[in-house]
Amino acid sequence: MDDEDYKLVRRCLDGDADSFGDIVDKYQKPVFRLAMRMVKNYDDAEDITQIVFIKIYDKLESFNPKYKFFSWLYRIAINETINYCKKKNKLDYIEENEKSGDKNPEEIYSELEIGEKVQSAIMQIDMFYRIPLVLKHFMNYSYKELGEILEIPEKTVKSRLFTARQLLKDILIENGMN
Repeated sequence: MDDEDYKLVRRCLDGDADSFGDIVDKYQKPVFRLAMRMVKNYDDAEDITQIVFIKIYDKLESFNPKYKFFSWLYRIAINETINYCKKKNKLDYIEENEKSGDKNPEEIYSELEIGEKVQSAIMQIDMFYRIPLVLKHFMNYSYKELGEILEIPEKTVKSRLFTARQLLKDILIENGMN
């Protein structure tokens, strides 16, 4: 475990309220980005982030320091995102806000249209496969990190990613994208 994380957790468990604020400061952005990628709604992502840190605070005593704190936190974030989506019964499109100023309007429109089709296809994939796909290709986590976050062997990560990519390909072909 990261020594800094261990010290923060230890201090928080010993009653130092400021140390939990340090945990939130350190991990709020990655948790928010994950939630935003999964729900594509700023307010929902903020709600999920808040729920995650409340859960972490409540469950901090159950954290096992033999594991990485970040993996434990991210697992909670993934679970809470799934729970939130189930509760709201709302699976919106993933949002990509990257636009280049060097392209003409037709190129930008074409890229946006393709991006929307890909995002729509990703949202049609079951969460079981969508989570590793988003974490790998949009959040740039390694297979090893995905295994730690999802609490599965790297081989299983690779298998799920392979299936997710196949599902994505099939959906895109079905929707007329070759």
